Amino acid sequence: MTDKPVLAVIGGSGLYAIQGLEELRENVIETPFGKPSAPVVTGRLEGKPVAFLARHGIGHTILPQEVNSRANIWALKSLGVERVVSISAVGSLREDYAPGSIAVPDQLIDFTKDRSRTFFGEGLVAHIGSADPFCTDLSGQLLTALQTTGANIHSGGALVTIEGPRFSTRAESQVFRSWGASLIGMTASPEAFLAREAELCFAVMAHVTDYDVWHISEEPVTVEMVLAILDRNTQTAQAALRALLRDLPQERHCVCGTALKNAIITQPGKIPPETRKKLALLVDKYLK
Repeated sequence: MTDKPVLAVIGGSGLYAIQGLEELRENVIETPFGKPSAPVVTGRLEGKPVAFLARHGIGHTILPQEVNSRANIWALKSLGVERVVSISAVGSLREDYAPGSIAVPDQLIDFTKDRSRTFFGEGLVAHIGSADPFCTDLSGQLLTALQTTGANIHSGGALVTIEGPRFSTRAESQVFRSWGASLIGMTASPEAFLAREAELCFAVMAHVTDYDVWHISEEPVTVEMVLAILDRNTQTAQAALRALLRDLPQERHCVCGTALKNAIITQPGKIPPETRKKLALLVDKYLK
């Protein structure tokens, strides 16, 4: 397969491959930020070129805070990817987002602590806009695709990302609820912000596996609980991805593709040559 992928999928807990991919190829990609979590698998689905990356590595060996999100997003960008769907297991912070349902969040709260959140630095400063951290166009297209599956689907809600790998305390869970957050997970940050810096459209398919620990009439979240829900939801995810690919517009009409246009603040003559070379994939079109 030589065509650039029209869609990349980052698979999280419980989704480690895309069923039905044809013309499979493993791409081992080196980046300025180290190695991605796994080789990027490219192939065809619904006749269209796609890419898949296992966020936690082959066999799920990488902790949430150990995921090299910069390398992962860079690797997808280097393949020509413009749209990314992140599939994630999340807890629910509200009664109506019940376990077994799937949500497409529209807001993000970054409550992580020790992760690399930007490609920039080393003499090159950029400030991206992130008022709406997920691509509204791709999120809407993903929502429409999910609705064709007949599953219990929710639109919108704020997703709070915690550091992990432990689950929340009851006090923490209640704090997040008091903030008005709908969902809780461990991986959307910094993926979404790095995707924006790389001018990629980014949307989340959030599989609700539990009520975190706030719901006094439900058992606190466990790994067994998470995996059981994800196993049941796998077919829904696969069907939604196929539906998304069938109707995905060829051209993008959102602002994601020009996110860096007015974000770079460093004077071009002050950028160290080695930094400019390192980040050429992202910034060359604005610094020529």
